[in-house]
Amino acid sequence: MLRTIAAALLTGLAVLIPAAQAQVTVNISEGVLKPTPIAIPTFEAIGADPQLAAEITEVVRNDLLSTGLFTVTPETAYIQRDLSIDTQPRFADWKIIQTDALVVGEVDTVVVEGVEFIRASVRLWDVYGEEVMRLEGQAGRRFTAKPEDWRRIAHKISDSIYSRLTGEDAYFDSRIVYIAETGPLDARVKRLAIMDSDGAGVKYLTSGTFTVLTPRFSPSNQQITYMSFENNRPRVYLFDIQNGRQEVLGNFENMTFAPRFSRDGQSVLLTQASSGNSDIYLRDLVTQQTRRLTDHPAIDTSPSMSPDGRQIVFNSDRGGSPQLYVMNTDGSPLTCPSGGRDTACRITFGSGRYSTPVWSPRGDLIAFTKQTRGKFHIGVIGTDGEGERLLTESYLDEGPEWSPNGRVITFFRQASPGSGPKLWSVDLTGRNLRQIPTPTDASDPAWSPLLN
Repeated sequence: MLRTIAAALLTGLAVLIPAAQAQVTVNISEGVLKPTPIAIPTFEAIGADPQLAAEITEVVRNDLLSTGLFTVTPETAYIQRDLSIDTQPRFADWKIIQTDALVVGEVDTVVVEGVEFIRASVRLWDVYGEEVMRLEGQAGRRFTAKPEDWRRIAHKISDSIYSRLTGEDAYFDSRIVYIAETGPLDARVKRLAIMDSDGAGVKYLTSGTFTVLTPRFSPSNQQITYMSFENNRPRVYLFDIQNGRQEVLGNFENMTFAPRFSRDGQSVLLTQASSGNSDIYLRDLVTQQTRRLTDHPAIDTSPSMSPDGRQIVFNSDRGGSPQLYVMNTDGSPLTCPSGGRDTACRITFGSGRYSTPVWSPRGDLIAFTKQTRGKFHIGVIGTDGEGERLLTESYLDEGPEWSPNGRVITFFRQASPGSGPKLWSVDLTGRNLRQIPTPTDASDPAWSPLLN
């Protein structure tokens, strides 16, 4: 029984009150200028530590606030205070303080075979519609976990609320891997680090003995690929987060860099450089076979695969300056947006230098870094080269990576010469630019898929 409970970590359970169709929604297709007011009273502790219940509540509040889509009604404004998850609230009391949605939750404990687990139950109410809002098809949600995983319970609750109100997929219950940087700027110590999506729970995965760069998550499991300069030799490594095992991704004769997983997690795209030229290759992790994807005298690098695995976007200077190109994964010709057919089609034609393209998990956009007029930008563009939009501007913005739901982009920023890099995020609309807290300087972020 204990093993079954542990294996079902953070499983949602049905709660009792039947629900009508709710009316509160947040339209975020063009960004939100007026955030939706939501009340999240401190969860009731029933046989559980009240401090733990308060901490879970605070994480939920902060998650939703971080989106820029919501404001949280302060508890000092509450009229009704005798809330219960099993009782319909007095909607008039919440309308008076102009709250659109109300979250009611409780935290209790359960002991299975001598091991204590915590449970958090939550219900979301439409105040003006005077009805309970269904969360993933249920009138409420309940999550169970070991005490040390209480933050995951909070993120799961946030995901349920966020998805119900916005119609977007979840992303809070995920992690970000990045390069933690310390020491003087001309002699940096760079370690592989991992944290929750909100910056909490930082753990270091490498010692800093060797410089590491460009970590990238597998989209299908908790595995990372990255570069390491062990013994001053650049190599691409695989790192399994669950067991801590690290291995070299093949022994290549030439320098390899810019690794990134294929969308099924079964292969790794990478760049090999030889005699001043670089091309893109695909390494099969099962067969250990490597296939060359580009063969051009120009520099081809930074490949990223589309969600369906059929195409790859990459950076190349074959047109005279660094621009973005798209090719079919199997190397077959494709019809280019600018006309004609070729094995690789250029999709950027604006002034400036383009780099670090990353295909959105939704499949509709490509994020990139752009350098123009002495500034760096994070931008997005359609896969056909249409609709380019620049989302940020700074002395140095670089390395965009998508959230699991394709709604948020994280990147690193150096605000001025001589300053250290920090992690930031920006909404797909270009609004809600926020710094992600880290205990040290930080660069090269990469977002994990949602945790199981």
